[in-house]
Amino acid sequence: MEPCFQYGETEIAYLKSRDKRLSEIIDSVGLVQRRAIPDLFAALVHSIVGQQISTKAHETLWNRLIAAFGEASPERMDSLSIETLQSIGISFRKADYIKQAAVKVLSGQFDIAALSSLDDAEVCRRLSSLNGIGRWSAEMLMLFSMQRPDILSYDDLAIRRGLRMVYRHREIDRKLFEKYRRRYSPCGSVASLYLWAVAGGAIEGLTDPAGGKQNRKPAVPGTGRNRQGKEAGQKGKTTGTINKPHAGKGSAQPEPDRI
Repeated sequence: MEPCFQYGETEIAYLKSRDKRLSEIIDSVGLVQRRAIPDLFAALVHSIVGQQISTKAHETLWNRLIAAFGEASPERMDSLSIETLQSIGISFRKADYIKQAAVKVLSGQFDIAALSSLDDAEVCRRLSSLNGIGRWSAEMLMLFSMQRPDILSYDDLAIRRGLRMVYRHREIDRKLFEKYRRRYSPCGSVASLYLWAVAGGAIEGLTDPAGGKQNRKPAVPGTGRNRQGKEAGQKGKTTGTINKPHAGKGSAQPEPDRI
């Protein structure tokens, strides 16, 4: 059985005590199981592999990588040439990102083991210093690999959609988002799971007050892209998606250079 993000009655009881509306959502949705990849470097590689391809293609390519090379460790990735990585269908850009990350980890330039002892802000800063990883991607790695308990991403469009749907707002600006983030803390990660579920259509008949196209069920709840397919705060060409442990089936996900 694949590992999932771990939470239980403690987190549920806390969130239900803090927010009546979210309490109703939790009761309606039940337990949310989202895949986690506990090995942080493997999760990072998984993220990069999934750039700008459908969820189905992402998983096919990931399974192909593991079948061909056995593991996605820094040592194994460093031992492979870019051409070898390309031979299983990974693009040059993705292969280069993976190789760069492996070299930095093995050389000690990027101390991946030290991240577990750092606070969320510093972990996010360090992860997003890697080529191919932006703020939203770092937050998803913190949630679905490191299993940090208090990750609620403003850059994730489906999180903001879920907030609109649950609380009937037409817009979630930063100030309003921070109000809910403080309310959920220190269990923001579990709140994220339920907001993604709502955004993905888990509550029948619950619509998005923003109206229009936003009332359509998003193909992949939990994707942190703006309308141009770029992660907030990042510049450059659009080149793909990242780790989609909570993604829907078969949906193409554009992402930026530094996802």
